[in-house]
Amino acid sequence: MDAFTLPVQVRWSDLDPNFHLRHSVYYDWGAMCRVAYLDKQGLSWKRMYELQIGPIIFREECIFRREIRPGDPVTINLKLLKAKKDFSRFTIQHEIMKKPETLSAILTVDIAWMNGLTRKLAVLPQEEIEKFNKSPFAENFEWLG
Repeated sequence: MDAFTLPVQVRWSDLDPNFHLRHSVYYDWGAMCRVAYLDKQGLSWKRMYELQIGPIIFREECIFRREIRPGDPVTINLKLLKAKKDFSRFTIQHEIMKKPETLSAILTVDIAWMNGLTRKLAVLPQEEIEKFNKSPFAENFEWLG
């Protein structure tokens, strides 16, 4: 897959007293994008429940570049930045763009899978791993040891 991009809308409740996007909204948009991507790949909430597995976040960091204001057209994308071969641990990077040409923020998230029953780190079944191999990869993607 070349890219996964979603349009997002700035809502009144997303704004802070300076009339630009609250910092926590960037993180919410990242979560929304990741869930939409997993669903598109066939790893829906229902499928995760069947597998008794779910994603957990180890680190989430946002670098803010340009403010977003009401009325700005905004998109968020998703690319894999790093991963173990079995995708038991991986890093996703989101670019949040306003107007198609302005990079507003870069959100980077380190993720792993957890078994919902044992509460321990887990590995996806091979069928799901194959789906991740079709993900959009960043230009500077690297495999982890």
